[in-house]
Amino acid sequence: MGMIQEKQPVDFEQIYIAYFSKMKHFAKEYVLSDEDAENIVQDVFGELWERKEILELPINIIAYLFTAIKNRCVDFLRRKILIKDIEDKLQEEYRLTLQAKYYSLEYLDLDILEEESIEQILSKAIDALPEKCREIFIKNKIEGKKQKEIAAELNISINTVETQMGIAYKKLKTELKDYFPLFLFLLY
Repeated sequence: MGMIQEKQPVDFEQIYIAYFSKMKHFAKEYVLSDEDAENIVQDVFGELWERKEILELPINIIAYLFTAIKNRCVDFLRRKILIKDIEDKLQEEYRLTLQAKYYSLEYLDLDILEEESIEQILSKAIDALPEKCREIFIKNKIEGKKQKEIAAELNISINTVETQMGIAYKKLKTELKDYFPLFLFLLY
């Protein structure tokens, strides 16, 4: 049954019955999940069914199945590794963000607020922005205008408005790092 020699009706049911569980066991050794292994083997058998007319004969059906399943398992594992790497990076970024927020709150010196008002601190930081950046930031956050309105009013692209807002946030975040939780409270 391993070799199909010439054009003849292939009994896929017989091949499926004879090899499905063996192929699933083979796939499961690598992908570890019963469900994933079954999906891979089902896909390979489906592909075999679809390609039955164009298969080059003679064909060693066992070698064909093992090769196809091996390749699918390799692709599956590559995707899993990539997804895991991305999840790990996101989790690390999240951990660093939480840590930064923790330190920001822990070291927030509320006594400084008695020396200067929050509005004065924020005003100084906004005044330190580059002129165009400051103008766009004020129109958006203080005057409450939408980015599209600002772009039309200043005869610039929306992309320029977005870029300038990004610059403003970055500079203000750096400038107000000691007051960052309060900065967020005021702006949102």
